[in-house]
Amino acid sequence: MVDLRNQYLKSKAAIDTAIQDCIDSTAFIKGPQVASFEKQLATNLNIPYVVSCANGTDALQLAMMALDLKPNDEVIVPAFTYVATAEVVALLGLKPVIIDVDPRTFTIDQHLVAEAITPKTRLVVPVHLFGQCADMEGILQLCNDQDIAVIEDAAQAIGATYTFRDGRVKTAGALGDLGTTSFFPSKNLGCFGDGGAVFTNSEQLAEKVKMIANHGQSRKYSHDTIGVNSRLDSIQAAILIEKLKQLTTYTYNRQRVADLYDEALKNCDAIEIPYRASHSTHVFHQYTLKVPADRRDDLKAYLSQKKIPSMIYYPMPLNNQKAYQGIGRVVGNLKVTQDLCQRVISLPMHTELSDAQVAYIAESVIDYFA
Repeated sequence: MVDLRNQYLKSKAAIDTAIQDCIDSTAFIKGPQVASFEKQLATNLNIPYVVSCANGTDALQLAMMALDLKPNDEVIVPAFTYVATAEVVALLGLKPVIIDVDPRTFTIDQHLVAEAITPKTRLVVPVHLFGQCADMEGILQLCNDQDIAVIEDAAQAIGATYTFRDGRVKTAGALGDLGTTSFFPSKNLGCFGDGGAVFTNSEQLAEKVKMIANHGQSRKYSHDTIGVNSRLDSIQAAILIEKLKQLTTYTYNRQRVADLYDEALKNCDAIEIPYRASHSTHVFHQYTLKVPADRRDDLKAYLSQKKIPSMIYYPMPLNNQKAYQGIGRVVGNLKVTQDLCQRVISLPMHTELSDAQVAYIAESVIDYFA
């Protein structure tokens, strides 16, 4: 599904040097590479404040903790997402309110957000799934009018941009009160281990996130709030500095692969190729098809026989997971999510795919449905 080795080999000399510099300096924790990466990423994404941390799940937790939410406050999340989105909500004693998603973009349905709001609602967490932004404008206006915070889960959409109706353009993660991302190795911008970051336009929130991530310290041995220990180590920051230089190229390569897939698969009636929303660019963390539910698993087996990997993101709605039975509440029948869980399948998508590989994958899919 990803080819991290060949991606690494293209930048091997620079990355190896960056790693060796960290080892030579022995500044493994809070070395200068961390602050430098935060600054460079903020500039790259045109986001005023970036605070790095240990992983994407921690980023969500730090963002929520910075908002001073209280136990049993309600947090609206989409049903079709990775579990981390709701996991942090539950860990903090908050109540996940699970709603359906848009059948075309697979992102949170902005029209259902209004239906889910109650006097207990304090936060909405849109997930920019598979590489494009949720339709944020209506959500932001609704939440602003009702004093509800917005945290964007942008772990799969780093570098994507959102265009407002008045022509303003902002980067994924810079639309709400806070945004979060992950630097897991397979992400569009990934390190060689775990890592994450919180984005915000607010200096106050940035300082609060930074303090919470460092045991709640405002200064050494002065703990002003309950915090955690969550940091990006210097070696991972050094790697990310080098890979950030290639982010535009990585995005272009993914979009090029998606274009090739689209062209090859567009006339196959059994397949729905990914929808590209007009409000967002698409950076294609995943290339996800919709196929007939009764043929999806057989297609996956067929591709495996052809030595083609594929993945199902996600096979079960969030509310059906055992851990979330009886926690929070579900709004509506989640029929879109139920349908997607039966029909989606993701093809290989990464920066190193060749035209020949894409052609072989697409031809194999078409052959299956022939």
